[in-house]
Amino acid sequence: MGDLTGVYESGRFKGIPCNEDVPESILEQLVQNAHDAKLNAYAIYSNFRVGAAVLSSSGLIYQGCNVENSSYGLTVCAERCAVFKAANNGERKLIAVVVTSDITDKFTYPCGACRQVLSEFSTRHVYCLKPNGDLAYISLSELLPHAFGPDSLH
Repeated sequence: MGDLTGVYESGRFKGIPCNEDVPESILEQLVQNAHDAKLNAYAIYSNFRVGAAVLSSSGLIYQGCNVENSSYGLTVCAERCAVFKAANNGERKLIAVVVTSDITDKFTYPCGACRQVLSEFSTRHVYCLKPNGDLAYISLSELLPHAFGPDSLH
């Protein structure tokens, strides 16, 4: 977590680690976008709705929701949906992701596949949002230590 500059001192995110890449106003937008994306989730089999929003290095935000399939292995997670939208629009570096679900008693973190995809696009900051507005922070390097990335191929 060496790239953190402190914590948000007041407001909605008081006590959450912050950095210059994700000012509070941008985090607020990411949170709202993730929540809005969750409302579009196609989760007719599990009823486990997930929304995500990623912040690109260009400053744009991309939303994604989980999209289930009757052939379960073809289901796409919200995080990957958001990353793929960003990549489809030419983005190659992502700064942060916010993930949210309807689970109230604990935070929902990206699955292993999503962690790997986020790592591919250099995402550093992961925020997890509960329906009541509680927010948690963890760095991607804490979620996926020793990640296999582009440098691993050389």
